[in-house]
This record gives sequence, structure tokens and C-alpha cells, in this order.
Amino acid sequence: MTANPRSPIRLMLVDDSELVRRGIKTVLASHGHPPLQVVAEAGTVADAVAEAGKHKPDVVLLDIRLPDGSGFDACRQILQAQPDTRIVVLTSYSNDNYVYEAVTSGAQGYLMKEIDPAGLVQGVLDVAGGRSILDPEATSRVLRLLRSASDHGPDLSMLSAQERRVLALVAEGLTNKQAGEQLGLSENTVKNYLVNVFEKLQVKRRAQAAAIYVQQNSQTKPGE
Repeated sequence: MTANPRSPIRLMLVDDSELVRRGIKTVLASHGHPPLQVVAEAGTVADAVAEAGKHKPDVVLLDIRLPDGSGFDACRQILQAQPDTRIVVLTSYSNDNYVYEAVTSGAQGYLMKEIDPAGLVQGVLDVAGGRSILDPEATSRVLRLLRSASDHGPDLSMLSAQERRVLALVAEGLTNKQAGEQLGLSENTVKNYLVNVFEKLQVKRRAQAAAIYVQQNSQTKPGE
């Protein structure tokens, strides 16, 4: 589900620093169309899960290190209760394991707090619009870890030709609607194909499926 471009994009900020949350709110408030509305804030995993259930934000900006646990725990718990919520990890920490865990936890993006204000706003808009955002360096980290993972993971050969075409467009960052326009399918039909793809690949989020697609295609020559 993507946010209506004419409606406010409702956000929740999860960071244990009130100063950081205030700074992010100031940046988001500068964007007018569509308005970026902070509807909830939290400084712990427990509060993040509770506030997400209460306010049902469209997008969550989530720090990794929280006083009572990991932001990845909050990510999984929020998505279990509200699977349409889109989560972006916004952190000062960047390493292979963090990026990998963000994707496998279901996050749609991974941004560094050093990002400029315009980049943060654009990241929120992209994720709210149905895209997954990982910068090239972060993507390469995920691919390295996937390559070193077990060889018994999901296999793209299980997918039909049409399912692979849909997944290829999703891996490029297209929304369901955009993929449907390219393939001559309705948005709902694309969604149904993705449901089958997720089931076959044993994943729950489009970012996970896209990472598997990119990883396996990087190891396979055309025609193989």
C-alpha cells in the first residue's frame, strides 16, 4: 500500500535522543506537498511498538540502538502487527551486519544520519511511494552477506516467467503500479504475483525478495 500523494504522509520517529527527534521534525516540517506529518515519537522499543499500534504511521524512521533493545526488534514487531507500515533505518552506524539485518527485518531503507535534509525528505517520499531505498554502498554490503549465506536458500528457478518479470521490475525500485504499466497488468494483478513470489522465496517484504533477485542474477550469466 502506498500513501495517497495528496494526503499527509504520517510519520513516527524512533530515537532515544529528543534533540535528534526535534531536528528531524524541523527538517520534515519544511516540506509542504505532500505535508510530512509527525504523528508519534518514541525513544524505546516498547514505546515504538505501542505508538505504532496506536497511531498506525505510514513511515517509521527508526534508530538501531535503543535503551531496551535493538531497533531491528522494533521493526519486526511493528511489521508483524502492521505489515503495510514502511520502515527506514536512520542511524549513525554503518556495517555489513546492520545493513543485512535491516533488510532481513523488513526495513525498506537504510539511511545515515549524516544525510542532508533534502536527501532525508526524498527518502521519506520514495519509501512512502512504494520504493525501497538503499544506497549503492549499502546494497553491496547486503549482496556480500547474501553470497556468504547458506547455499540452501530460496531459488529463483521456482518462479514462473511472469513472476520473474514482476520481481525484476520490483528489484529496480518500481512500484506495483509502475510495474503493471510496463507489463500491461493491473496493479492488483502485480500484487497477486508478488504474493506468490514472497511465498515461494519464503520472504515477507519486497526488499528481501529484491535482494535475493539481485544476488542470484549477479552470479548467473545471461542464458544460464
